[in-house]
Amino acid sequence: MNMKVDLCGVTLNNPVMTASGTFGSGAEYSEFVDLNKLGAVVTKGVANVPWPGNPTPRVAEVYGGMLNAVGLQNPGIDVFCERDIPFLKKYDTKIIVNVCGHSTEEYIAVVERLRDQPVDLLEINISCPNVKEGGIAFGQDPKAVEAITKEMKKYAAQPVIMKLSPNVTDITEMARAAEAGGADGLSLINTITGMKIDIHRRNFVLANRTGGMSGPAIHPVAVRMVYQTAQAVKLPIIGMGGIMNAEDAIEMILAGATAVSVGTANFANPKVTEQIVDGIRDYMEMYKVADIKELIGAVHDR
Repeated sequence: MNMKVDLCGVTLNNPVMTASGTFGSGAEYSEFVDLNKLGAVVTKGVANVPWPGNPTPRVAEVYGGMLNAVGLQNPGIDVFCERDIPFLKKYDTKIIVNVCGHSTEEYIAVVERLRDQPVDLLEINISCPNVKEGGIAFGQDPKAVEAITKEMKKYAAQPVIMKLSPNVTDITEMARAAEAGGADGLSLINTITGMKIDIHRRNFVLANRTGGMSGPAIHPVAVRMVYQTAQAVKLPIIGMGGIMNAEDAIEMILAGATAVSVGTANFANPKVTEQIVDGIRDYMEMYKVADIKELIGAVHDR
C-alpha cells in the first residue's frame, strides 16, 4: 500500500501535515507526536524581522471552532534559521516554511534568506495586509496575487505554494491568478473572518475586534473551495479547514487535494495528526486502495 504523494516535485511519506500557526515549528508538540510519522511540518509564519503580534485577548472559542487574532507573532527569520530548522532536520519529515510579510520586499527578504537553507517547500501566506495598498490583504486582489507569486518565483530556490484566503468572492479567480504567476502549488483555505461580542460587557471579545475563524464549522466551505479550485487549475492543492479526523481528511483528498493540513484539531488533541495518518491507512485497507493517488479528486456524481 502506497501512501506517498508528490507535492510540487517533493515526495512526502504520506499526505498529512500540520497547518501553519497551530504547531509552532514542531518543538512544542514533539513530546506528544512522532514527527517522523508526518508527511510534513508546516511552520508558523516567519517574517524578515520579529513580529510582536496583536494585543490580547486574541483567541476566543466560538460555535464549531475558534477565532484567533494572534497576528502572526514570530521571532523572525534569523532565529528560525538558527533554532527551528536544525531541530526539524532531526526528523524524517519534510519542512514547509510559511512566509509572511507586509510588503513584497519583506516577503522577498525571507525567501532569499531561505535559498540556501535545507527546507523543502515554501508556503506564502498572502492573507497578510499589504501596507502599500492600505492594508488590503494581498490575497484579495487577483492582480496582486499574480504579481507577488511572480516575485516569489523569481527569488525562491524551493517550490512555491501560495496560501489562498477564502475571504473573496471567487476562490478560483485567485487560484488562476496564482497559477498565472507561476505557483507550483496552492494551499486552501486560510481562516474565514469572524467576530464575537460579549453581550454582558457589550464589548468585542478580541482586542482586534475581528479574527480568523477555524475549526469544524468551516470544513464544508473548505471542501467546496478545494473542489472548485481543483476543477479550475492544474496545480497540486494542500487542503485545509476544519479537518478533525481521518474522514475529514479523506473528504478533502476526494475533492482534489494532494495533501492535507491539520490545524485547530491539534489544540484539542495533540496526537490527531498521527491518528489521521493511521485512519487514512485503515480506509485504504478497507476499500482495497493500493495507491493513495487513486483517491485524489476521485469524487463523482451518484
